[in-house]
Amino acid sequence: MSAVEGLSPSFTLSGLGPLTAVRDLAGAAPRASAALVSRQQWERRFRVRLRTSDTAIVALACAFATAASLPVTSTETTGGVPYSAAAIAVATGTLWLAALLLFNTRSASVIGSGAAEYARVAHATGLAFGLLAILFVVFEWDGIRAQLFTALPLGTLALLMSRWAWRRWLIAQRADGRFASRTVVVGSRDDVEYAIRTLGPAGQLGYLVVGVALLEDSNECVRVDGVDYPVLHGEDAVLRAAEIYGSDTIVVASQPAGDPTYVKRLSWSLEGTAAELVISSRLADVAGPRMSLRPVEGMPLIHVKIPTFEGASYYVKRALDILVSSAALLAFAPVALAIALAIKTNDGGPVFFRQSRVGRDGHEFAMLKFRTMRVDAEAQLAALLEQNEGSGPLFKLKRDPRVTRVGQVLRKFSLDEVPQFWNVLRGDMSVVGPRPPLPAEVTAYDGTVFRRLYIKPGITGPWQVGGRSDLSWEESVRLDLRYVENWTVMTDLVLMWRTAKVMITPQGAY
Repeated sequence: MSAVEGLSPSFTLSGLGPLTAVRDLAGAAPRASAALVSRQQWERRFRVRLRTSDTAIVALACAFATAASLPVTSTETTGGVPYSAAAIAVATGTLWLAALLLFNTRSASVIGSGAAEYARVAHATGLAFGLLAILFVVFEWDGIRAQLFTALPLGTLALLMSRWAWRRWLIAQRADGRFASRTVVVGSRDDVEYAIRTLGPAGQLGYLVVGVALLEDSNECVRVDGVDYPVLHGEDAVLRAAEIYGSDTIVVASQPAGDPTYVKRLSWSLEGTAAELVISSRLADVAGPRMSLRPVEGMPLIHVKIPTFEGASYYVKRALDILVSSAALLAFAPVALAIALAIKTNDGGPVFFRQSRVGRDGHEFAMLKFRTMRVDAEAQLAALLEQNEGSGPLFKLKRDPRVTRVGQVLRKFSLDEVPQFWNVLRGDMSVVGPRPPLPAEVTAYDGTVFRRLYIKPGITGPWQVGGRSDLSWEESVRLDLRYVENWTVMTDLVLMWRTAKVMITPQGAY
């Protein structure tokens, strides 16, 4: 299968040298190519859609807050409408929308990115209402109270839901090859394959790879995960690939050895041809919050913050754990009673199953779950070891004969894990974190795998929403280690949301 559909070149670059396009007129500024114009157009249309939905949500939230405060507002009126409340609603909406604009919440660099986009929306909203709170204290405006306690929570939730819905729509469009950057990857074969694999399939992460420019001479196509990518090579391969495949983004996976000015000359030659030049780095599993760029005397330096496992952010995480676990235990109480009755009726055995798991810093604790297997399940384990379908030290069977009929339903929808919220409330676990390992698994750890124990294990996490038992051992370890070193509160909230979706449409649960 080829990654490129037929595309007729819509512009011509003539007289290409090693990395310099000769302009028809010396000194003339480069003109945008058809591919670049197309990208700018769809980005502009999508920003208009976001701006429209943001404005509608902010206006409705402020209007609703004002309407809710009318019966108790005693201020001077104009035409029967409290003037101060209406004016404050307009000021709130204006300030809110200005903050969303100033925080670049509709920037092409974050639209459709998920956590980064949601974080910007939340920060912009927090700043706007923080300023309003200050005004409330200074001027003692009655109308602001309604905005703070009504418009803020409802509007923030609505904005985040709107961005989530637009992101789902954008992902669906990208799966069909639309609204994604047509990308050419340049570098050595190994680095190119790594970059393509990281960018993901079908342009769902925003990059639709349509061609490859190899630094070494090779006429063989690049094949990644069953997809063939056409290859060009030579000194002007990048420019020819950009022209032939109508690309608007160039990803540099690696550059020629001993040529420090390669990227600079490449960026000059791409002026008017591509929207951006992306430098790919093989800094494994280092996420945005730990990376920053600071130029020093014209030389860009990438700063990578060494991860820490203590401090204020962990107190915030603990506070979130207490809040979520308390709410979950209260909300699931009626369901838990029904589950307990079903388990007891099924075979008369105990309702709960306690199992020793390894938590933070290697401390063992008793993890609580609803029992999903027969009472003699542990005694039957030895006879089933040869049928193990799990990866690495994990033992898993897709059709485990020890699982009861009630247990199959509980496992499918992850309801057997509800009692673990008690472990979270006690402090043994976190709502989000690496998968809690068995002591036998920990004894089989080697190398960096022990880093999973640097923070508390979680009821859910990247393993839970990323494929669960269908993941290989190496992939589950990679996801957990990346989470351990790069987690943020916003990441935890996103994983909680994705977990709710997985419970409704389960995959890899057995």
